[in-house]
Amino acid sequence: MGSGKSHWGRLLSSKLGIRFFDLDEQITEQAGKSIPQLFAEEGEERFRLLEKEVLHIITESHDRFIMACGGGTPCYFNNIEYMNTAGTTVWINTPPETLFTRLIREKENRPLIKNLSDDQLRGFISKKFSDRRIYYEQAELVVDEEPVHLDKLIETIFHA
Repeated sequence: MGSGKSHWGRLLSSKLGIRFFDLDEQITEQAGKSIPQLFAEEGEERFRLLEKEVLHIITESHDRFIMACGGGTPCYFNNIEYMNTAGTTVWINTPPETLFTRLIREKENRPLIKNLSDDQLRGFISKKFSDRRIYYEQAELVVDEEPVHLDKLIETIFHA
């Protein structure tokens, strides 16, 4: 959350003329409910199953595309292995302090962090990173540059 997956995905898509998918948007469309509604009404397990299903549908029905997946997507149902097999995976390794700065400004638009204090938000970021790092590190490409530059990102992806 807050790493810029959707932002950079859209920019890459536009620059390269390749279709872009935001996995969360596709899940919302498929389910007819927002992500927070899905979590509240059907639980995380149902959400993760739907996430996997939509991931597979997009991947198997399109040859070339750019996708921004949710931060948890790689962490369930061997999704990271599937994504690595299906295409080129990129981890935008945004420093925790940058994530905090971005998320503090976006709290009202993000239900999972909306009611967190600043200290709780720092703890949330730290915990998610700690829990998910093992999956993120399996990405084929890691972008550590801060700030990210579009041309450098394109160069990194195409030279992989």
